[in-house]
Amino acid sequence: MNTPQPLIEPPPAQASSDGTARAAVERIQRRNPKADPQGLLPDVHPARIPRHVAIIMDGNGRWAAQRGFHRMVGHRNGATAVREVITECLKLGVEYLTLYSFSLENWKRPAEEVAALMQLYQDYMHGERAEFMRENIRLRQIGRREGLPAEALALRDAMQDATAANSAMTVVLAVNYGSRMEITEAVQRLARDAAAGRLDPETITPEMIGAQLDTAGIPDPDLLIRTAGEMRVSNFLLWQISYAEIFVTPTLWPDFDRRSLHEAVRAYAARERRFGGLDVPSPV
Repeated sequence: MNTPQPLIEPPPAQASSDGTARAAVERIQRRNPKADPQGLLPDVHPARIPRHVAIIMDGNGRWAAQRGFHRMVGHRNGATAVREVITECLKLGVEYLTLYSFSLENWKRPAEEVAALMQLYQDYMHGERAEFMRENIRLRQIGRREGLPAEALALRDAMQDATAANSAMTVVLAVNYGSRMEITEAVQRLARDAAAGRLDPETITPEMIGAQLDTAGIPDPDLLIRTAGEMRVSNFLLWQISYAEIFVTPTLWPDFDRRSLHEAVRAYAARERRFGGLDVPSPV
């Protein structure tokens, strides 16, 4: 009589790792069934895929200058990079992608370039709406409305309304945005409530300030990517990136592709996030 052989079980640590991986993928795919983080990055535990990626897209002008082109050629190629990064973030299961598209300070650029950038922005709204609907992507924009062309605002509002129920991923465009002004206006709203007797200043909390920001309802970025090698945050999400992991690459934005994104996500996944404390449990 043959003695039944025991089932070969994985070591406890491996079993635990496999279990958390399955749970992480299931969580991502409930929101975005097309996501395949393990297929794209098998060396990254799916629980370490950043929920929110924010990018300072820099280097369009330098990319064009290096090739003897007008700066707008760089911006148009930068728009192509935006499409590729959105597509790859969707496949990885990223939930929020915030792109710094046009800052309050960018109005200082030559009028010709500003006008061309506004036209590129409008072309983007025209050209990407069908793709956002097809891929179940929601658009949200942060930044001031004042100063933007009426046609651009109409296109933005229409696209936000059309995609409002989409749930696979949210793309947040920071247009006509500056973080110091965002925080200033948030504090002003709270100050008005306090002056009117509707709010006790002593009860103001960080959460109350966060609720007044343009990004209310959006989780803080986990990973901040800066292209073109610049070591600064350029007045971008100053409140929200307090504990974000920062990844700086020398790659100019038009050359930033899926491989560049994978490099940034791998670097993020290899870090231990402590949020000011110690011994944060690993998700693996």
